[in-house]
Amino acid sequence: MKFINPPGLYDPRPNGYSHVVIAEAPARIVYIAGQGGEDVNGVLSESFEAQVRQALDNLQTALAAADARLTDVAKVTALIVDHSEARLTIFSNALRAAWGEHPAPACTLIPVPRLALDGMLFEIEATAVAG
Repeated sequence: MKFINPPGLYDPRPNGYSHVVIAEAPARIVYIAGQGGEDVNGVLSESFEAQVRQALDNLQTALAAADARLTDVAKVTALIVDHSEARLTIFSNALRAAWGEHPAPACTLIPVPRLALDGMLFEIEATAVAG
């Protein structure tokens, strides 16, 4: 397996994980660790919508490090703090904008009371199958 912590994402090694793991098989299966709304310096916006946008940008950065794209993503799992219909709408709109006309991946949304970091409101992980 190949483990990657790409430039453009904060260094996760002190926290005991990698951003990207590639397992070679007949197709490449790419596992992306949960990406939150923190920027490259680990700073989180207080805005749920901004965190969702940043997390999706981080997901694309991680996918690119594995030579994969959003269109290679088969499954995402999203974690939302203080889930509500308003937050679901923001998340759904962001997914539709990110994937555009391409088929959307399978998705599981899990409401949670909190995430790993204080102030973290959203996290998304993905499994991609790249050719």
